[in-house]
Amino acid sequence: MERLPYRATVAALPYSELRLPVSILLDNVRSMYNVGAFFRTADGAGIERLLLSGITARPPENAITKTALGAENRVPWSPVSDPMQTIHSLRETGYEIAAIETSIRAVDIFDWQPRFPVCILFGHEIEGLAPALLAACDSHVRLPMLGLKHSLNVASTGAIVMYELLRKFRYLHPAALRA
Repeated sequence: MERLPYRATVAALPYSELRLPVSILLDNVRSMYNVGAFFRTADGAGIERLLLSGITARPPENAITKTALGAENRVPWSPVSDPMQTIHSLRETGYEIAAIETSIRAVDIFDWQPRFPVCILFGHEIEGLAPALLAACDSHVRLPMLGLKHSLNVASTGAIVMYELLRKFRYLHPAALRA
């Protein structure tokens, strides 16, 4: 069986000009492999940019490159020194600010109706997002966890969230996709 890159197929045509109005803020994500995975998935889902704050590593780093496979050179990204100021600035320009967190006020990702553009926040793999960042978010969103564990790896969660946002954007804004 011959494998073709998705972009070389007819099915990819409607996506050719799409840039999903989604920014991702990674705050204190400690694993460079997770950061690289975010770059790779952000490239695949057409995310507009990554914002990297706290201890989150920035390219160029070998561990990021190993996982991102070049996506770190394609996805726009910026270092963020003050994530609170960044989310306030984004909100002022019309972004919904959403924490991906298993907080008590979180809604199920399948019930969440995002208001595009949206900035989604992911935090430390063990400790999650800082309380001040959580308090500053418009929405808290969680993945349903039916097993013994209460969360997934942050990069795995990021991939699910990015592609769910792509699905929802397609549904809410069909004109954004060229026919």
